[in-house]
Amino acid sequence: MELKYFRLIKTIAEEGSIANATERLFLTQSALSHQLRELEERLGFKVFHRTRNKWELTQEGSELYKLANKLFNSIDEGFSNIKHIKEGSKGAIKLSAECQSFFHSIPSFIQKMGILYPEIDIDVTLGATHQTISQVLSEDIDIAIVTSKPASEELESIKVFEDEIFAVIHKENPLNSLDYLEASHFLHTHLLINSFPLDGVSVYEHFLKPNKITPIKISAIPFTEITLSMIEANMGVMCAPKWQLAPFKLSKELMFKRIGKNGLKRTHYLVVKKEHRNKKHIHDFISSFEEDFLEV
Repeated sequence: MELKYFRLIKTIAEEGSIANATERLFLTQSALSHQLRELEERLGFKVFHRTRNKWELTQEGSELYKLANKLFNSIDEGFSNIKHIKEGSKGAIKLSAECQSFFHSIPSFIQKMGILYPEIDIDVTLGATHQTISQVLSEDIDIAIVTSKPASEELESIKVFEDEIFAVIHKENPLNSLDYLEASHFLHTHLLINSFPLDGVSVYEHFLKPNKITPIKISAIPFTEITLSMIEANMGVMCAPKWQLAPFKLSKELMFKRIGKNGLKRTHYLVVKKEHRNKKHIHDFISSFEEDFLEV
């Protein structure tokens, strides 16, 4: 039995007649009469006794009226609970990322969050990305996106996804003849990075530094478009996951080369102080982030 029929019974019973119910239900008397007739035919019994000036519920109709009240009270209570839940999700989140590649995809995610959770205010901190863990501990930021799980017992790390970093080179670069790049191949390379310090650059921190290799030349260029133009001119090499470059139109002159025989793979974590983890707005952010980046 559809909800509209319960609303019809409840309104007619409270208004005293079908004519009086038209204003509350925003339907004509003819339309309401048709609905009631259709309902009674389906049920196989009369819901109202009709007289010229008075409509009274039958015994069966009285039971339906009681049920209608219970249904609508439950619906009102449910929406009231939802409202309280949403109000509990109000809050501000200061967000930063250890890897600057995330700053290409975060704005679209924040835009989606703004639609789903307008009560959550998200502020992205672009500076000092290499200090994200200490910033979380000091509560200068609320959530950090990092590629190394911190050891602090004050923090909780939520694994969100894994990716692989590739070297992006010009097809005429001598490195293109190799099946994969070893650390020593970077020794005479012009490495293009987003920003210093080097310890915040994944390829250096997780691949070159452990092998005691520092490229002969390193340039920090904050704009990916410029970096790609330089590689297209065979003026350097950048290292990035493929998803980071998806929004850009890549030249056919550019090639992706695996770093290390097994690839340079990373695990990404959201890091938050344990004492804040179960706050409603923090929980909603983390759940949405996990879902949004699931297929990266």
